[in-house]
Amino acid sequence: MRRIVIVMIGVLWANAMAAKSFELKSPSGEVSVTVDIGEQIRYSVYGGGKPLLTDSSLALCLREGTLGDKPHLTGHKASPVNRTFRPVVAFKFEEIRDRCNMLRLDFRGGWAVEFRAYDDGMAYRFVTALGHDIEVLSEKVAIRFPDDYTAVVQQPGGFKTVYEEPYSLIETNGWKPGDPMSVLPVLIDTRQGYKLLLSESALSDYPCMFLEGDGANGMKGTFPKVPLAYEESGDRSMRILQEADYIARTKGTRAFPWRYFVIAKDDGQLIENTMTARLAEQQAIADASWIEPGQVSWEFWNAASPYGPDVDFVAGFNTATYKYYIDFAAEYGIPYIIMDEGWARSTRDPYTPNPAVDVHELIRYGREKGVGIILWMTWLVVENHFEMFEELSKWGVKGVKIDFMDRSDQWMVNYYERVAAEAARHKMVVAFHGSFKPAGLEYKYPNVLAYEGVRGMENMGGCTPANSVWFPFIRNAVGPMDYTPGAMLSMQPESYCGNRPNAASIGTRAYQMALFVLFETGLQMLADNPTLYYRNDECTRFISRIPVTWDETRALKAVAGKFAVVAKRKGDKWYVGAINGSNEGIELEIPLDFLTPGKNYTMTGFEDGINAFRQAMDYRKTQRRVDSTGKATLKIARNGGWAAVIE
Repeated sequence: MRRIVIVMIGVLWANAMAAKSFELKSPSGEVSVTVDIGEQIRYSVYGGGKPLLTDSSLALCLREGTLGDKPHLTGHKASPVNRTFRPVVAFKFEEIRDRCNMLRLDFRGGWAVEFRAYDDGMAYRFVTALGHDIEVLSEKVAIRFPDDYTAVVQQPGGFKTVYEEPYSLIETNGWKPGDPMSVLPVLIDTRQGYKLLLSESALSDYPCMFLEGDGANGMKGTFPKVPLAYEESGDRSMRILQEADYIARTKGTRAFPWRYFVIAKDDGQLIENTMTARLAEQQAIADASWIEPGQVSWEFWNAASPYGPDVDFVAGFNTATYKYYIDFAAEYGIPYIIMDEGWARSTRDPYTPNPAVDVHELIRYGREKGVGIILWMTWLVVENHFEMFEELSKWGVKGVKIDFMDRSDQWMVNYYERVAAEAARHKMVVAFHGSFKPAGLEYKYPNVLAYEGVRGMENMGGCTPANSVWFPFIRNAVGPMDYTPGAMLSMQPESYCGNRPNAASIGTRAYQMALFVLFETGLQMLADNPTLYYRNDECTRFISRIPVTWDETRALKAVAGKFAVVAKRKGDKWYVGAINGSNEGIELEIPLDFLTPGKNYTMTGFEDGINAFRQAMDYRKTQRRVDSTGKATLKIARNGGWAAVIE
């Protein structure tokens, strides 16, 4: 009996020694994370002392065993992170401060988990030092909520998606297993003064994460498997014939992607956040001085259809039309045009232009006018002709727009990085269409200037302000977004009838102009017809002078899903954009205290006209003197906007 008692005491003592608890606080103490190590690794997250996530857990399931199943802690280290850096492409700020407290937990078997606590969020990742290649069967990302929350999600029918589903709101306690999953990012309203934005960064050699409901007021991660066999399906995609039983085959010594939550007490913090950048991998381009973000004139949305007395040629995908676009870009100081589908004889062949399109002459003509050429092509033609970057660089092409990936498994994530690296080697910029959301590659390879992965204006009547008003808080909050704004034909939703070549947008003219301030991207499209831009010269001159990179970003007033007012500074100039996603007009008063005290400014604004609630084309241009002590009153129509430059 005495021996049994001694054994039981020993077991209890061992279990007590194995169970460890840690608390990690952000620099100000606003955010705290508790980590409990027992049979599993569990964590909870608090904001201002309120529980936001409780009893959440994590694990990495390898072929050889599960990291996180009965873990044996061998050491821990807490340390601060305090650095500043200047991104090559400053989507929000010319300088970003990365300040947090970090906790590293080391476990027997050569692996660790790192947690970070920021004043505006938290993050964690696995780090392994296994010395041999591994197969990851799955990753456990189990997120539990203490109360019923509301989640704003995009729910595709499967892993094959271009992230263009409209947003829907679901109650977390009603999201059941078997219900459609969601892409990232996901916005969560805790209903107790905080919103959480969940996404990932430093995504490399690993699949994108999706989320699904667990049926117990929580979410869990799910991942596409590695494709093993496939066949070409047409000229744009591959049909996967066989999948592996694992989600990644990768190096055993590496850091895995960060899982992060932005934690916002004010909805404007979602807009201003830089979490993806702070957690991204280090820049891989030694000399990035050649990378030039900028605006782009684009022919596809308007069907390459200029017309009028100055058009003495048959418009279409031909040399004369593209020269017209180059002339337009040169007139307004736009540094690029995109030649979309139609410039090549076949989408399977990147070397043989359409006989009607003299690409070499257009490159020469563009160079003469100070306008660079970006060429569109499918991802499959790029994969089948990867040497083309060298050839196109010799032609003088400035960049590529690559389309129809539609997948986010490990192979495809690696494809993005291979494209970015090869394009950088030949000093070419990249825009990804038919893509997943940004997850840090744009900082490792800053020649990646844009991702689509959004329900943008290409969706025509399916692109509404009610959906798009979420973008500053969700999709654009995690990285650059190619929405393709700039419509000069504007309609209220009940009147919408826009089809190419007379493409139109839902929302007012002032709404479209404001998007150039609000929506972040390194390649900002002017999607409409040069003919309409010429006819609306005062609007065109305003939007074509709006920068695509910024020294400072401030969300002045914002309610996620309803409206956003954002001010952005470039040098001594401030630009302000406001959009209203509701079907009723609003009036907002914003202080101008972000201006330099003691200095007088001129504010030139474009606002909804008195009849914009019905005739969406109605706008007014205004001009007045302002200073830091003043305020601006914004009267915004339903589905409307407001835009201004203060200089």
